[in-house]
Amino acid sequence: MIHFSSQQLIELITAFLWPLTRILGLIAVAPPFGNNAIPMQIKLMLGVALAMIVAPTIGQLPGADPLSLTGMLILTQQFVIGLAMGFVIRILFAGIEMAGEVAGMTMGLGFASFFDPMTQGRNSAISQFLVLTATLLFLALNAHLAMLSALVESFSTIPISSDLKSGFSMYRLVIWGEQIFITGLKLSLPIVAALLITNIALGILTRAAPQLNIFGIGFPITIGVGFLMLSLLMPYLEAPIEKLFQQGLNVMMYGGDKAIPLPKPK
Repeated sequence: MIHFSSQQLIELITAFLWPLTRILGLIAVAPPFGNNAIPMQIKLMLGVALAMIVAPTIGQLPGADPLSLTGMLILTQQFVIGLAMGFVIRILFAGIEMAGEVAGMTMGLGFASFFDPMTQGRNSAISQFLVLTATLLFLALNAHLAMLSALVESFSTIPISSDLKSGFSMYRLVIWGEQIFITGLKLSLPIVAALLITNIALGILTRAAPQLNIFGIGFPITIGVGFLMLSLLMPYLEAPIEKLFQQGLNVMMYGGDKAIPLPKPK
């Protein structure tokens, strides 16, 4: 008959609970796992499965009681670290959403919006299209596997410790937030530039022929040019988005100091 002392039972609980908390923190916000369309039971099962795999590989853990103040602080720290790592990838998708919003507003499709269950807010059609494309590319490049691999390796680079000062750099996360605007500008720039030239041409045409109904022909032209540029841009989106995912994984794992190659699809 197997007997466990109270101390051994506490060690077993903490060896599973603290890694599980960090893993669930990432799954809660990181795309595509953080999508609200995925049932909570599936997220919890995935987190438990990963924790069962990771827990035996973790080295020495703090000997704090999980119900003590120190144990609760460590639990909170692990959850915050998981959330921060997940937000690094979420920021990239927010930048892609912004690119779609800017392109859609410039095209005149600002009225073509609907409720997005992921962000719990309004989202334009172009923005949703780019996000779905980026999500498919994220899965096709096996970036989700690289993200989970970075999460597992984080238990070595950011070990579970009672030292609450050790952990993910929140300052780096705040600085990384600028990627929303950088990504949105870079991805939408070709469409915005083409539509700017189109609007200038329409303005010159209006001055040359004042009797021309610019409102009758302006919207179809800008929408048509926008879709044309979007179709021409699609084949060239893979390289910048792949580079963006690699940068996100670098920041998530090493703070941007090292490179994480994406697994090559078979």
